[in-house]
Amino acid sequence: MAEPAPRLLHITDTHLFAATDGRLRGVDTHRSLAAVLKAALATGAPDAVLATGDLSQDESAGSYRRFRGLLTAPGVPVWCLPGNHDAPALLDSELAGPPFQTGGSISLGNWALLLLDSTLPGDHGGRLPPAQLAWLAAALEEQRQRHVLIALHHHALPLGSRWLDELGLYNAADFLAVVDRAPQVRAVVAGHVHQASDIDRRGVRFLTTPSTCFQFLPQAEHFAVDTRPPGYRWLQLHADGRISTEVAWIPPPQ
Repeated sequence: MAEPAPRLLHITDTHLFAATDGRLRGVDTHRSLAAVLKAALATGAPDAVLATGDLSQDESAGSYRRFRGLLTAPGVPVWCLPGNHDAPALLDSELAGPPFQTGGSISLGNWALLLLDSTLPGDHGGRLPPAQLAWLAAALEEQRQRHVLIALHHHALPLGSRWLDELGLYNAADFLAVVDRAPQVRAVVAGHVHQASDIDRRGVRFLTTPSTCFQFLPQAEHFAVDTRPPGYRWLQLHADGRISTEVAWIPPPQ
């Protein structure tokens, strides 16, 4: 009998507020996230949800409680990590306990997921400090017999958008050097960029996923918002190391 292929729902950049009517660039981010979840779950329940940062916009306890309220309902594990708009310590405390896990490693059949914190206080760009890179290297050594998916907030490869690439992972070369020494790494998944991308680098897929609220215009020299609606990504992790993935977009909530 074939091993099951876990199906993950990847959401990112939810930018929630404590206020019920909180808006970012005209978007009611809570309502938009609720609509994304409704659309995604209508196609079938995931085995888990992966949320890659900027869960909050106002860095408030209330914003994480609103995230908890929406994400508890599906009844599946929710694996989270912080982004540059988050308050990591507050995220950890407000999303402590099942079904939530913030950071760390997860074993999932033939797969391991490694969740990194690339946030840099006071900066919209990101960095993986030496301790986080050392943890990653040790976790990869421990998970040599599994296929590995790494998740973080900041993108490690340039996407051809000058302003956005300047706010990516500042020490991407150090991160990629660790990845290059681990042949079991199959994919690196990130948020931050509010757009979809899928780049193959030395046999590893580098994926980014649309925000659940609004998107940035791809290939833009300067900051610009795209007309694309809210989105999300499905990730199916096959026992042989393949990844089936699909990005979906929803009509903007009225």
